[in-house]
Amino acid sequence: MAGRTAEDHWAASRRFLTRTGGYNPGTMPHKSLLPETVSHYVNQLVLTETDVQKRLRERTRTVPHGGMQVSIDQGRLLSLLVKMIGAKRAVEVGTFTGYSALCIASSLPADGKLTCCDVSDEWTSVGKPFWAEAGVAGRIDLRIAPAIDTLKTLIQSEAGKVDFVFIDADKAAYPAYYDACLQLLRPGGVMVLDNMLRGGRIADADADPDTVILRDLTLRIRDDARVDMSLLTVGDGFVVVRKR
Repeated sequence: MAGRTAEDHWAASRRFLTRTGGYNPGTMPHKSLLPETVSHYVNQLVLTETDVQKRLRERTRTVPHGGMQVSIDQGRLLSLLVKMIGAKRAVEVGTFTGYSALCIASSLPADGKLTCCDVSDEWTSVGKPFWAEAGVAGRIDLRIAPAIDTLKTLIQSEAGKVDFVFIDADKAAYPAYYDACLQLLRPGGVMVLDNMLRGGRIADADADPDTVILRDLTLRIRDDARVDMSLLTVGDGFVVVRKR
């Protein structure tokens, strides 16, 4: 409408979101560096979840450290990347309650396979009923063991065969996970690493040790002649890597 300012348009949008239930601070953790109102617009109005995904996300909010799960926009991006490259073989390092695994496995073909690496039977058991309800439990191979041990085992038979990798686990081990998963990826395969902005702490001069590890790894990936990469500001920061 002529004469309306950008602030007028945003106020109208916010009223619409509130009226329709789209804008509701507190509905989900604010994991983005975006302003909270914009994050809610993206995650509650523009992007959607399946009913099973929504209920698993809500269930995860009730467990300790429930805010660790990926946000809706991150889950949707993982799904899109899997579909864009036609992935059939995927690996996830760090499964938590299984929301990201649900997003990835649901985007694989019926004969696809996602190997999930985690050390907690308690937390991963939260997601298992939802995987079954979504009809993707048969695509998920959950291995409860230190992830680096599982990756070393996979390298023996799957080196150069994996299409897609998602890493969202203990930060100190990210460099080891990156090196192992790069061996697993086929040329043209894609790897995504989460929490690469560390809530904005990545730019702090006096950053904590885990943040320093991720900052150093990001620069190493930037200079790695074996890959192409970009750092996306979705959620808490995705480094997206394509193996050459």
